[in-house]
Amino acid sequence: MSKYKEIKGFKVQTLASDTAASVASTGSWAAGTSMNTARDYVGGAATSSDSALIFGGSAYNVEQYDGSSWTEKTEMNCPNAVNYARAPMGTATACIAAGGSASYSNLVEQWDGSSWTEIAELNTGRGFGSASPIGTVTAGLVVGGLYANPGQATANSELWNGSAWTETNNLNTARSYDAGLGTSTSALVANGQAVAPGYVVSNTVETWDGSSWTEVAEINTARGRGVAAGINSTAAIYYAGSTGPSTVKAQTESWDGSSWTEVADLATARQRGGGGGTISSAIMAGGNANPPVTGATEEWTTTPAPTFQQINLGQVYYNSTSNAYKVTQQPISGGTWASGGSLNQPRGYNSGAGTQTAGMCISGYNPTVITNVEEYDGSSWTEVNDVNTGRSEGGGSGTQAAAIFAGGANSGGRNETELWNGSTWTEVNNLNTAKDNVQNTIGAQTAALFAGGYIPGPNTRTTETESWNGTSWTEVNNLNTARNLMAEQGTQTAGLIAGGTTGSLSSLHEQWDGTSWTEAGDLNTARQRLAGSGTQSSAVVAGGLAPSATAATEFWNGTSWTEVNDMASARSLGGSGTPAGTSSATLVAGSSDPGYSAATEEFTVPVTNSTITVS
Repeated sequence: MSKYKEIKGFKVQTLASDTAASVASTGSWAAGTSMNTARDYVGGAATSSDSALIFGGSAYNVEQYDGSSWTEKTEMNCPNAVNYARAPMGTATACIAAGGSASYSNLVEQWDGSSWTEIAELNTGRGFGSASPIGTVTAGLVVGGLYANPGQATANSELWNGSAWTETNNLNTARSYDAGLGTSTSALVANGQAVAPGYVVSNTVETWDGSSWTEVAEINTARGRGVAAGINSTAAIYYAGSTGPSTVKAQTESWDGSSWTEVADLATARQRGGGGGTISSAIMAGGNANPPVTGATEEWTTTPAPTFQQINLGQVYYNSTSNAYKVTQQPISGGTWASGGSLNQPRGYNSGAGTQTAGMCISGYNPTVITNVEEYDGSSWTEVNDVNTGRSEGGGSGTQAAAIFAGGANSGGRNETELWNGSTWTEVNNLNTAKDNVQNTIGAQTAALFAGGYIPGPNTRTTETESWNGTSWTEVNNLNTARNLMAEQGTQTAGLIAGGTTGSLSSLHEQWDGTSWTEAGDLNTARQRLAGSGTQSSAVVAGGLAPSATAATEFWNGTSWTEVNDMASARSLGGSGTPAGTSSATLVAGSSDPGYSAATEEFTVPVTNSTITVS
């Protein structure tokens, strides 16, 4: 007889730990043994959570950690004042301490596991450089720092060959209190204070290939005075630091060679501590918790690589450790907004296209019509070729390689349509009726809808819908309710519009099936000038006027709208959503109220492992 499982069932994998996006995302911090002497402004050399050397700082003794206890070791030869903020490289048993704070010293000492010996001096005296090891006692780098009274941030880099220092190609961005890791041929430097004196933190990150520095994706939270760990430029974690003189951080972020992701926080927020290690085993010791100065030690560990299982959306498995069945989901309710790169030109009433990592901001207004177009790569905006006719409140959709921009306002309503091929805009056949006051078109460059809006001639809102076949516009069945300034998303055969104004703020929501519009569940918050992204069965709308600027965000699951996490800043978006984005990954850029803004926010929904419960 056949078993039911063989007919209808499926195998459920048994795992000892939850699946995860990366090894770093499985990491957590745990308390270690505190140092004998609390201190900050320290240098640290570490290879793992159970092998570290902390030297100098506000207390001058040297301590070594073996994973369970700290042991005092031989002190440095340099004057105590130089001990502050020395740049380290190497391990707990063989390291170099370079520079120092007193008069921005060029002194260098080498540790052999039992004593310190003065060796060749730096070419440029400095202090407050990279606070994590870059290299070994035979090959390494000292990068950035402060030099010359009253202290100026430097981009200077010096390369160590085991016997002498040689000036090499500088960082692209001068900085002090930066954090570094890696080797003399594959290194990374993150964050820091971009200028001095003063306190202007940086989120810039640069990698070293043995000959030059290249700027890569910025870290999520700009800060200085933190620590980095990793063995090369392709995998790292950055933790602790401060965003201002009295604002210390516990955040940890991981680097996968292309982007930064927030992972587990330290238990104690602090700055100016020491540590290092790898993305799987690292340490944080000492620092200033504002106040007090602390000797606290925390150890970072991850799920061992052989046990690690890559996360797989939709996977069902049994966690034998927690004795629970789990499913990997992406619940929109867990989505959050985070700051993205700012537009080069502030604006409102702009249109959008593309995705969260390949977006477009098209035209707009501030305080005159803008022809400018910018593209987003997931971290920064770059200006590309302008539209031929600048317009505000026009309709945009499509992708970075193939976008459409139609209608809008410029000395009255416009009917122009322009297509983008990835490098230039070309005027094509016009809309049948000139209109503005829309947020976006619906669909793609070759198959789009333009619904509703405002016809300036008779000064009336419209129900008109026009369909684009890649060549021309054709009038199709109208909306049920005339309106303008609503969110629009979806495709030419499965579209969605929500909110807007009918003369008063609207919560109405209509769906298009390729032939006609049908009213569906209303928004929770009536509003106009909102942005939208997603599909007819899974969509997100955000911001708008309700009647003042709002940060409210709502999710449509195909049946009803649910309020989810708000944006960081209330704004009337003027059509700056990414209509080709998804409900789990979208962005908004610019603002028309309050004020014209360059700010970008990204909405991202994490993939999570949820326990399956039976109700």
